[in-house]
Amino acid sequence: MKCSELNLRPEILKALQKMGYEELTPIQQQTLEPIMAGRDLIAKAETGSGKTAACAIPLVQRVDPEQNTVQSLIVVPTRELALQYVEEIGKIAKFAGVQAFAVYGGFSMDIQKGKLAHGVHILVATPGRLIDLLYNTPLSLSQVRTFVLDEADEMLNMGFLTDVEFLFSCLVHEHQTLLFSATMPQEIKALAKRYLKDPDIIELNIDKVAPENLVHSFMQIRPHHRLQALMDYLRENTPKQAILFCNSRRNSETLYSHLKKELDSVEIIHGGLEQSKRTSLFRRFKRLDIRYMIATDIASRGLDFSHTSHVINYDFPHNTEAYTHRTGRTARMGRKGIALTFYSSQDLRRLRTLLRVNHILKPVWIGPEPDLNKPPGKKTGSQSRGRPGRGRQRSRRPDRRGPQKGGSGTQG
Repeated sequence: MKCSELNLRPEILKALQKMGYEELTPIQQQTLEPIMAGRDLIAKAETGSGKTAACAIPLVQRVDPEQNTVQSLIVVPTRELALQYVEEIGKIAKFAGVQAFAVYGGFSMDIQKGKLAHGVHILVATPGRLIDLLYNTPLSLSQVRTFVLDEADEMLNMGFLTDVEFLFSCLVHEHQTLLFSATMPQEIKALAKRYLKDPDIIELNIDKVAPENLVHSFMQIRPHHRLQALMDYLRENTPKQAILFCNSRRNSETLYSHLKKELDSVEIIHGGLEQSKRTSLFRRFKRLDIRYMIATDIASRGLDFSHTSHVINYDFPHNTEAYTHRTGRTARMGRKGIALTFYSSQDLRRLRTLLRVNHILKPVWIGPEPDLNKPPGKKTGSQSRGRPGRGRQRSRRPDRRGPQKGGSGTQG
């Protein structure tokens, strides 16, 4: 369906045209009608499918700009995703008089309180800061018509189930609930069953998890040769732009100290950086001012880096979900991309699970193809390069014992 054919306000259509939107993606096309009709919805689609706009376009359409109240609430797991939502909504609502704002931990609550008092129609929030504002400010959710829970599976992985249930308890009036998630664990299904009313269910990634334009490549390395293998790969392939994922802040800082001596345009991002620094880095990366971004999983969820040609798992991902969301930073919206994952002989069992769960039927082996049926530590096979082969472990959740009154808020 073409955007010009949508029954939207002229000012929204004008904004979409200015943004270069021509055709709706499948998730946008299938969710638009039920959202506009006010029905509850569960949408499960691959990362990079256009879920942000799928949610933002109908929400902007449904807002009454004359009412100076929060009419839509979007809850997301990270500050970066909150800022991305507001940026996207701001473009769509540019001519519509609809105000969107993000609240998150690590930023002045007084400034956020002032903005909320001035008038916000669509509020995007991380759970911790939103709960702090509900306890410590006059913020009211009584006029919220649509409640959106995005990246719901990541909410659980980060330990926010109690906070999410508290937020549901704050919305006692009639409202619409939209739940977006790339995966659908049992906890999310139970949450949906408890709080959603006869929801429409849209599943666009039943048979595939990763974007179909993504090439999944794997290279077996010896742990002490990991850095040299990376340098050889970067010099041989010269990525247009790459994100290099590490499993910890310490590992990312170690890699950064090595790469900045060898390459130009290298930066690092992790949760320990101040929010202003993180925001600046993300913006520079989106503008192609940074070529190589070393990152922890803070950069793996929901963020749209349209120019990223390569995702490199320098450290083997903690679990299959981490692989899905890391590699989803490339090959977005129909573009092509390459994912490279380093693995050692100790990772073979997890590699086999990763291939199976993510439906990777044609992995590209850089070097020998491993025998995934052999126990860890055994010698692997030596098939030819590039031949296709075949193919959960949960993240530890932080201990969150529910919302605490007062405080400066959490990242969410």
